[in-house]
Amino acid sequence: MQRRWRASRRGRYQACFRDKRSVEIILNKYHDKLYTFLSPADASDKQVRDIISIALVRIAQHGNVVARQEISQLLRHTIDEWIEQYPKISCWEGLDDMIQERIEGCIRRYRYSGTFIGYLFKTLEYAGRGIRPITAYSLDDHVYSGKKRRADRVAQHSETAEIVIYGRS
Repeated sequence: MQRRWRASRRGRYQACFRDKRSVEIILNKYHDKLYTFLSPADASDKQVRDIISIALVRIAQHGNVVARQEISQLLRHTIDEWIEQYPKISCWEGLDDMIQERIEGCIRRYRYSGTFIGYLFKTLEYAGRGIRPITAYSLDDHVYSGKKRRADRVAQHSETAEIVIYGRS
């Protein structure tokens, strides 16, 4: 029972530091393979992408801020491709701040189970189930019966000066 009461290693504070040299070593080693984050050609490119991402994530988990920034930038290219390709991920379009929070959370929580890219994909897929996609429409479109336009329902509140969209009535 003592193990339950002992402080876990997970909750320990990890001091942040900036070690650009360790990140450069990884990036220089795989410099000609960084295109895999944009568009991997085959399974071997995906495997190299996994190796690069896991190496950077491990360094970032030890508190290296430069590695965290670099892996976030590389993953944004991959996520942008996923948003265009996969309907279950497309709900993240336009939610850059939330995507960045999910990337940082995945970096913190990743363990030795499978690929980091697969873990990130599943995290975005499952977390995206509750997100309503952003729908853009024109105020000139007709609503309901076709007689009125959306612009007819928009007004400014007299007391708060807030822009309000009124209901059907």
